[in-house]
Amino acid sequence: MVGARHPAMRVFLDFEASSLGPDSYPIEVGWAGEDGSLESWLIRPAPDWTDWDPTAEALHGLSRERLLAAGQPLEAVARRALEALSDHEVYVSAPSWDGKWMSVLLRAAGLPRHALRLKDVDEAARAAVAEALPGRPDDELAMLATVFLAAARRRLADEPPKHRALADAQAELAIWREVRRLALAAAAGG
Repeated sequence: MVGARHPAMRVFLDFEASSLGPDSYPIEVGWAGEDGSLESWLIRPAPDWTDWDPTAEALHGLSRERLLAAGQPLEAVARRALEALSDHEVYVSAPSWDGKWMSVLLRAAGLPRHALRLKDVDEAARAAVAEALPGRPDDELAMLATVFLAAARRRLADEPPKHRALADAQAELAIWREVRRLALAAAAGG
């Protein structure tokens, strides 16, 4: 059907950044959708983005030189993020940091800095439990979400953060899928 809107899906997003300092900026963004869609972009720093922490570089393995040579123009990455994510629920593991870097990216591209709303990954877990177990009291759902989220994180603890945007977004998607699996098993009496 022409003009039909697809229902919102859950998408897990992660940034890598130049540092954790006040002048930090995004250098890589990646997202993983529950439908299997995956995207990752290296971001070419703007000329006035000069903050750089060698400790951060040691974690993510991305040099400023590589970003300048292989990164995509920040305007193109910002537009692509809006195009791909605007109609979906976007979840991040560090809302204050990821929100800051999304804002820096959008603002530098001349786009509204609040064009995308990022939610905490814990909200996705709570929603998965509520969807699987409708009609349960809110306090029970909250308790089950906490239990299932802890169990999912323990089960997937063998996979430490890779400090690469797409891999870390995929890890959060895997945790959400495990929470949903546990909730559906509880709904089925298992």
